[in-house]
Amino acid sequence: MTLTTEAEPKQHPLVSATGHVLKARETGIAIALALVVVAATAVNPAFLFSGDGFRDLLLTPSLLMVVAVGQAIVIITRNVDLSVGSTVGLTAYLTGRLFIDFPGIPPVLVFIAGIGLGAVLGLINGALVAFAKVPALVITLGTLYIYRGINVAWAGSDRINASDMPADFRSLGTGDVLGIPLLTILAVIVLVVAAWYLRNLRSGRELYAIGSDPAAAHLYGLRVTSRVLGAFIVCGALAGLAGVLYAARYGTVSSNAGYGWELQAIGAAVIGGVAISGGVGTVWGAAIGAYLLLTINRALPIIGIEDFWQRAVVGILIIGAIVLDRVLAVRQHRRLIAAREEQS
Repeated sequence: MTLTTEAEPKQHPLVSATGHVLKARETGIAIALALVVVAATAVNPAFLFSGDGFRDLLLTPSLLMVVAVGQAIVIITRNVDLSVGSTVGLTAYLTGRLFIDFPGIPPVLVFIAGIGLGAVLGLINGALVAFAKVPALVITLGTLYIYRGINVAWAGSDRINASDMPADFRSLGTGDVLGIPLLTILAVIVLVVAAWYLRNLRSGRELYAIGSDPAAAHLYGLRVTSRVLGAFIVCGALAGLAGVLYAARYGTVSSNAGYGWELQAIGAAVIGGVAISGGVGTVWGAAIGAYLLLTINRALPIIGIEDFWQRAVVGILIIGAIVLDRVLAVRQHRRLIAAREEQS
């Protein structure tokens, strides 16, 4: 007697893709963002349907999105960079000083200088973490204060004003294409490039392997040290880019520029599904998380929620995201054990 088993019908590719999207963590964050926008718009239609409202919805989170993308890349490797806010402030002030000290300097050179300084600061962090084997939390907490101290000593009480920077540079912060702010377009370009790198290049995929199990990745022959170093350099370079764009966006720069951005960037990444334990998450999620965080900050006062509860909501979102990551990790572990037992 022979047993015949019927092959399971294959799902249509469109159905399979739709199911994958609906199950993705990023989809839930995007839905939460949409609900916040709908609630705020219902209370005050100008939140979305005025010219400035729609523009601010796109523009305000753009700089944080750039920083959050870099932070996500570092967190995926099971590290963290607490110095990104100080890097933003330092490169933003450098941007203003270059325009003051070198009149007529091409903005392209200013971008190169800002991104380069950010990359160097990231290199310092990465070298100490990768070669000295000191925990990233400790190292970047120290460099947070060091970089901020350098900025305060350099800037003092001086302030860079909009009149100190050329109009064509400042137009990056105010210009738009078909109603979409230029800064948003630049941020999306950064996001797409980073997402493509992590998904399609071997070196990008290796970051997930390193974050999942650094010891196993090392035994497997992956270049753990250089990959971690590269992640910190990219994170620093993106923070440097955000610093240059900060100067273009706000026009004025002081020693407290970028203050507190490190926590917002980490919060955006974690809320967006990037596991703080490493190896899980996407830069898409971090970007949506950045939009959710800053949109909540704009929407809650309109809804009538007091300042204390505004901050509490953000904290609850971060804690909830961490708990959810842990629950999903435990479920995945149980599934793997069950599958292994069935095979044996």
